[in-house]
Amino acid sequence: MHAARLLALDWGTSSLRAHLLGEGGALLAERQQPWGIMHLPEGGFDAALHGIAGDWLSPGLPIIASGMVGSAQGWREAPYVDLPAGADTLAQSLTAFDVGDGLKLHIVPGVRHARPDVMRGEETQCIGALALMPALAPSSTLLLPGTHCKWLRVEAGRIADFQTFMTGELYALLAEHSILGRPARAAFRLGDVAAPEAFDRGVAAVRAQGAGGASELLFTTRALVLAGRLNAADSLEYLSGLLVGEELRCALGTVDVRAAPLALIGDAALCQRYRRALALWQVLDVPAVEAAAPVGLWSIATRANLVTAR
Repeated sequence: MHAARLLALDWGTSSLRAHLLGEGGALLAERQQPWGIMHLPEGGFDAALHGIAGDWLSPGLPIIASGMVGSAQGWREAPYVDLPAGADTLAQSLTAFDVGDGLKLHIVPGVRHARPDVMRGEETQCIGALALMPALAPSSTLLLPGTHCKWLRVEAGRIADFQTFMTGELYALLAEHSILGRPARAAFRLGDVAAPEAFDRGVAAVRAQGAGGASELLFTTRALVLAGRLNAADSLEYLSGLLVGEELRCALGTVDVRAAPLALIGDAALCQRYRRALALWQVLDVPAVEAAAPVGLWSIATRANLVTAR
């Protein structure tokens, strides 16, 4: 495709998304495969790159990637950069190497906190969100829901602080590998359907609990079913509400969303779930940013002089 200026890869643990970008970062085409770093096709990373973008590749076309592809388990480790980190910091710290046929791959580094805490991929989504919504750049809080949820504090266009909550992974573990998930799984086999309101009930229970948190509420996911006060099919929605509610209780205890307005970044359905939970905490009108990763990759590529901004 003669108009192509950049191949941008969002390469995580479970999936690979390829975005072919043209002038000014315009999206020309995109593809997705379940070829995250833990689920590569035969032939490994090279086979995955050519499998998803082989007909797009041409000598001299810049390739940039972010996410777990730059981890110790990835194609090539891209060392972390320290806070504060903005687009310029990331662009100056790319890890580049030849991948054959006149092609070079540039990997965006992850970001680390002295706490300690780390992230890979979310920093690029943050840069994309700031490009899409410049009003967030002076001071904002960015929430990226997912397996490992990230709360980022932005100051002067740079990531100044962040913290990680394992909400999504905890839910998966409890739902699939604990006694709490059994009633719902049995109900689903019978064709029962969960009621979304049960999620709200879980969030509200954590808020009412106050400083006690969700730990002592988790077993109520089972106890309420046994007492006939919660439908078995609703129990996992309730559990999800408990875990998301606990994340909000912890994060909102340290974040002033009036001084640093909150925005969501990520999958539309997941962002909507968090927006519902936030509303129960009286945090309203939270905007959501989708498709931030390719915009972030373009922004970083321009600052690294891989492409020109025009």
